[in-house]
Amino acid sequence: MRKAIIAGATGLIGSELLKILLESSDYQEVISISRREIPVQHKKLVQLIINFDELEKYTHALEGDVIFCCLGSTRKKTPDLSVYRMIDHTYPLLLGQIAKANAIKQYHLVSAIGANANSSNFYTKMKGETEADLAHLNLPCLHIYQPSILTGDRKESRPLEKFSIAVMKVFNPLLFGSLKKYRSIPAATVASAMYKQSLKPEKGLYIHPSDHIKNLA
Repeated sequence: MRKAIIAGATGLIGSELLKILLESSDYQEVISISRREIPVQHKKLVQLIINFDELEKYTHALEGDVIFCCLGSTRKKTPDLSVYRMIDHTYPLLLGQIAKANAIKQYHLVSAIGANANSSNFYTKMKGETEADLAHLNLPCLHIYQPSILTGDRKESRPLEKFSIAVMKVFNPLLFGSLKKYRSIPAATVASAMYKQSLKPEKGLYIHPSDHIKNLA
């Protein structure tokens, strides 16, 4: 019986991935961990409402075959940079430590294009540090996805992001060769790629730039 654990199922990618997992015959149980209950009911779904600041307390309940980490925030939603870092770095790393402690075979992380631990930009530096710290755990199989600007139906209003998406629709055809990775990408495409990769009995570290993600999906 294959069991998946998903963190961030309320987000754009996470919600798409949850749909795929619940409809899939390859997964018999899906554990969603979140701060609040999500409005989804399914016979395969188990919802754990947790305090992420005490994530280690739930180690015994987080056993399965794969962890999908779709956690993430924005500066608008989380202006306090220390809290922002907790969500985008500390929690994913804690999940990685739990994955190792529970001998979970795969860990899939949603990162971002441009992630670089040596960057002077707070966001890309944080994402890069998260990737590097997870890689240092030497998990059996770690997949890192680096999507560009995401498209999809968000619940909250993000005017600047909507403007960026509209601009990218114009510029996407102009981005080719090494620039293809900067094209916008549907959240559903990222979710599909994560799901398909999770079915492969691979080991090692895999980093998937945005244009590669489209090929995987």
